[in-house]
Amino acid sequence: LGRRPGSAGAPMPATARIAPRTPGEPEAELSLLLSEIGKLSGVTRRLANRDELRAALADLVKAEDVKKATLWTTPDLVDWGVAVSLEALGVEIVPANADTREVAACERGVTGVDAALPETGTLQLLSSPERPRVVSLLPRVHLAIFTPAVLRADLHQAFADAKDAGYSVFVTGPSRTSDIELTLTLGVHGPKSLYAWVMIEP
Repeated sequence: LGRRPGSAGAPMPATARIAPRTPGEPEAELSLLLSEIGKLSGVTRRLANRDELRAALADLVKAEDVKKATLWTTPDLVDWGVAVSLEALGVEIVPANADTREVAACERGVTGVDAALPETGTLQLLSSPERPRVVSLLPRVHLAIFTPAVLRADLHQAFADAKDAGYSVFVTGPSRTSDIELTLTLGVHGPKSLYAWVMIEP
């Protein structure tokens, strides 16, 4: 590169600077987010209330043959009664801080969302003791439940919100990889299925 120790780096060219994204109306942003998640093989759903959430959980337990689940113990998930609803459906709840092999044996991991980026269908999850990142990484099915309040215009806002967090995960669709022949496979390095549900009226 022709640089010497201690020399200053070249200035960033003006063409490399991208202005912050201007968000649209909240409903348009939410529709864009769910559309982008769908394009990435994710399954989205709008839920109006807790009754619809319970019905959706029952549908998902049946569709994915869920026997064990692990989930965050955040206020929203507790208030929505996610664990209680799953137990009522006969699903065994594995603590999120259990041994990683036990967490990996769960068919479903349930998390909240800290920021959602409509332009790319990306969900940001901040890690903490009550929200371990393994919940979104190890189970076969990742279910993320959130409200429209987590919508963010772009990464500038997402990183600003996460500046005091020790760790965060960005989820853009299910885990995917391809071999040398470009054959796409889901679920090799993480969840095979992503479900993203938005609670319109929490």
